[in-house]
Amino acid sequence: MDRILIIEDEESIAELEKDYLTISGYEVEIEGNGKDGLKRALNEEFSLFILDLMLPGMDGFEICKQIREFKNTPILLVSAKKDDIDKVRGLGLGADDYITKPFSPSELVARVKAHLARYERLIGNTAGSSNSVVEIRGIKIDKTARRIWVRGEEKQFTAKEFDLLTFLTENPNHVYTKEELFQQIWDLESVGDVATVTVHIKKIREKIEMDSTKPQFIETIWGVGYRFKL
Repeated sequence: MDRILIIEDEESIAELEKDYLTISGYEVEIEGNGKDGLKRALNEEFSLFILDLMLPGMDGFEICKQIREFKNTPILLVSAKKDDIDKVRGLGLGADDYITKPFSPSELVARVKAHLARYERLIGNTAGSSNSVVEIRGIKIDKTARRIWVRGEEKQFTAKEFDLLTFLTENPNHVYTKEELFQQIWDLESVGDVATVTVHIKKIREKIEMDSTKPQFIETIWGVGYRFKL
């Protein structure tokens, strides 16, 4: 059974999330303090984290950052803040998704299921596959080890950054809309979440381009989306 850790200081919200997820077949734990939540996240095995941004002890941004230094476990950020800057910051720190309060419990469950399914497929494919390497114009991607080298230097990528870059390099010269990329990488219908793709493209460019303001790999097709150029 998948274990989920909810780090949320609003007890009523945490209990509501727990009820719906428990009914859906998940084992759910709750922590209301940021520092305690981080300690459990790093020292126990969970399948997914649901993380509020405004927490006592330590905010969600710092928790997300520290989890990502050690684990690729899916992270869903939850916040009452509607500002895009908070969403951009959270996704930039390695979160997989961002949900704004208030949200329907059914939406939360759907997103949890999608992220868990994708992560489980990823782990399964990695465990059962032979070494597979993609090399294009100085970029080397080891899909099995999930490692990337750019011009001979290894770079660190979050799970979704890795998935997105790998997908684009395996489908070069094809133009994808932000909605198509969101659905492909996050397994969700895009409903106002195209900023997620934009943030990840920006982070990838900073790691692979000589000058991210003049990209030579991932090209923006204005009014349409992105493509990886051969």
